[in-house]
This record gives sequence, structure tokens and C-alpha cells, in this order.
Amino acid sequence: MAHIFIFGMGYSARFLAQRLLIDQWQVDGTKRKIEDLESEAIRFFPFDSHQKPQWELPEASFILSSIPPDSSGDPVLRYFSEQLSNRSNCWLGYLSTTGVYGNHEGAWVHEETPCRPSGARQKKRLEAEGQWRDLGAHIFRLAGIYGPGRSAFDQIALGKAKLISKPGHQFGRIHVADIAGILHAAMQKPNPGEIYNLADDEPAEPLDVTRYAFSLLGESAPDPLDYWKAELTPMARTFWQDHKKVRNEKIKTDLGYKFLYPTYRDGLKAIWAERSQ
Repeated sequence: MAHIFIFGMGYSARFLAQRLLIDQWQVDGTKRKIEDLESEAIRFFPFDSHQKPQWELPEASFILSSIPPDSSGDPVLRYFSEQLSNRSNCWLGYLSTTGVYGNHEGAWVHEETPCRPSGARQKKRLEAEGQWRDLGAHIFRLAGIYGPGRSAFDQIALGKAKLISKPGHQFGRIHVADIAGILHAAMQKPNPGEIYNLADDEPAEPLDVTRYAFSLLGESAPDPLDYWKAELTPMARTFWQDHKKVRNEKIKTDLGYKFLYPTYRDGLKAIWAERSQ
């Protein structure tokens, strides 16, 4: 039985875990608080980045980390770097972000494009990538993640959908099911230290994505807000700070991956069909 240990059982990692459970994998993972540990097919271990864990890393043949660095660096490597360095026959993976590329003024970027992260968080990400690569990990740079329970439909339902107009400013995104599929494909074709961009075929303006979700709902979208006049929090402003389009040819050529949802329209239609049922 294949056995994977996942640091940080968040949205994307949980989706991958459920796929692997269907294939009869043994899945272990971490959650932050003991009271959150669940009784299910996944075996959970408590992990708090501020406290040294009181358990040893299981002998899994695959290890994936989805935990971002904090102000002091990567919390997984803080406590487990020695154990991980001794896993020479183990597949290692690290979930990063396309944010490490920084701002390229709307140009296309690929895995060989020099990274110039704009802020402290992305600089920490790039540092963590280097440390994981030194251990032989596969690096997965994720674009904006969406899927069931985390899409434009959910923002609309909560009344939080803002249509911000900044013409020409496009972002990459990827459906969570494709993240799981690409990770699984990479596990079948190990190439330690390799970097992969995880983004779909069509970068798009957030305005277009939200408008399309409204159209599937059969509702009229509200009037857009001009980016330069909109009242946005400093954190929201950072979302618009960088502008690049992310190429994904490598996962197709190297891993032979075929997207389930190559565009946001494909992904939103599938989410809407599921919600409608």
C-alpha cells in the first residue's frame, strides 16, 4: 500500500488525500489543534509551528508539505529537516506559489523565469523553495486556487463578491481537482528538485470570472468598481501588486497531464452543476 504523509491538511491537500484514499493509499497528515483531529480514514498528527512536535515522522514513501513559511522561516524544516534529509528513497513535494515570480508587467513567465518576489512573504516562500530543493523536493508553484466551496459562487452567496475593474490585469488560477491530478502525476514520474507551474490555460481578469459566475446563476452582475477609486484594504491591494501570466506547458510535456478544467469557465460550470444537484 502506498503511504503519504502530508504536512498541512488544508483545502488542496485534503482534496488530494481524498483522491488517494479512493486508490487505497494510506494517508497521514497534520492539523494544528488536537481538538480538531478527526476520526476518519486519515491518521492525523498535531502540528503547531511554534512548538516542537513530540512525535517522529512516520516511514512514508511520499511526503508533501503545504505549510507556508512564517516570519522565522519554514516551520516544517525547522523541526524535521534532519529527518527529511535521511529519506533518500522518499518522494518529497512542496506546495509554493506563483507569487515568487513577482511583477513582470503582464508578461508570460515559466519555470526558468528569474524570480523577483515583491514582498517579504514571497521572499520567504522563495527561500523555503530553495531549502526544499536542497532536500530533493519537487516544487509546485500554484496559481489562484478555486473549487467546490471556494469559488466565485461562494463569494456571491456571502455578499462579498466585488467586481474590480483594472483592464488588462489578468491572473492565473487552477481548479483544486487539477492540483490533485498534477501532484499524483508527478508522484508517478519522480524528478527530484524539479519545478512545476500549476495554472490553467487561460489567465483572466477577476471581473470576467465573477461576471461568468453571475451569468450561470441567471443573475445580473453589479456595476464594476474602478480599481483606482475602489476602497480596498492594504492586504487586498497587495493582491493586485504583481502582474504576470503563467505558462503551464511543462506539466503537459513532462508529466503528460491533461487538464480536467483548462479554463475558469470549465471549472465554474462543473461547480455549478454539482451545486445544482
